[in-house]
Amino acid sequence: MATILVTGGAGYVGSHCCLALTRAGHNVVVYDNLSNGHAKFAKWGPLEQGDILDAARLGDVFAAHRPDAVLHCAALIEVGESVKFPERFQDVNVAGTQVLLDAMHAAGTRAFVFSSSCAVYGAPRRLPMDETHPFAPASPYGKNKLDAERLSEAAAVARGGTFAHLRYFNAAGAAWGEGIGESHEPESHAIPLALFTLLGRREAFRIFGDDYDTRDGTCLRDYVHVLDLADAHVRAIERLLGGGASHAANLGTGDGVTVRELIAAIERVTGKRVPTIPAPRRDGDSPALLADNSFALQQLGWSPTRGIDEIIADAWKWHSEVERQVFA
Repeated sequence: MATILVTGGAGYVGSHCCLALTRAGHNVVVYDNLSNGHAKFAKWGPLEQGDILDAARLGDVFAAHRPDAVLHCAALIEVGESVKFPERFQDVNVAGTQVLLDAMHAAGTRAFVFSSSCAVYGAPRRLPMDETHPFAPASPYGKNKLDAERLSEAAAVARGGTFAHLRYFNAAGAAWGEGIGESHEPESHAIPLALFTLLGRREAFRIFGDDYDTRDGTCLRDYVHVLDLADAHVRAIERLLGGGASHAANLGTGDGVTVRELIAAIERVTGKRVPTIPAPRRDGDSPALLADNSFALQQLGWSPTRGIDEIIADAWKWHSEVERQVFA
């Protein structure tokens, strides 16, 4: 049993990781400023409220709990917002990571697992994308993630620690039975936005571009269930604590769906029609993103177990029934 400090542990991915870590027998401590997270999601260990840039507060938390490892999920995540406010994203996502790494070093904590993103790769030069794909981030957010990875690697080399950089593709779904799920404000992710049309929260779902070089002209994305993501984090932490080497790993299914296929799946699962309207392409959207997850299978023994229908069913249960009860 280990003690894991989870920054951003009251957020979407962080809270699901706390659930998975607890189920695996570990103790979790949540560190979150609640700017995007929810206190009601911090259910599996103490909530220590604080900002990722607050070195003194972090020092106090490390001294109080003496974590064996850190899982770093705290970040600003909206790609479009990163274009509007690059300095703010740089402060939180990059400078904040350095403050955290310094606090870890001072406390003697050596294992670091980082919530990264396939955005470090930018537009794909080949599909599926493996961990050797060239880095060419197309947004400040993607560059933030890459810069944070490089800070982590440099800290490990200089200070003798180990790291795991877990590069997500499209996280989706929910552990609705545990009272946690996706709840962002504003929401920008495709599955909840499509489901919101069924709940009367939006008039229609916009399809941004229908003339891409894909099988039906719409963008193709690799959706991975958030509980499968959480399982990979547990495996990465246990690998590092067991003496395993530093590594980076793509987390996706390797089986993408287009926007039109996603809408068809939502209609199949819910039995409801999703109203859609065409919209122009968005700047920076890649025609297709698809993970090569073979490294995660070989090194972590990880493979996703939930397909798109289960992802949608869990998200639908969360948004249609559970979310409003949690926040009532």
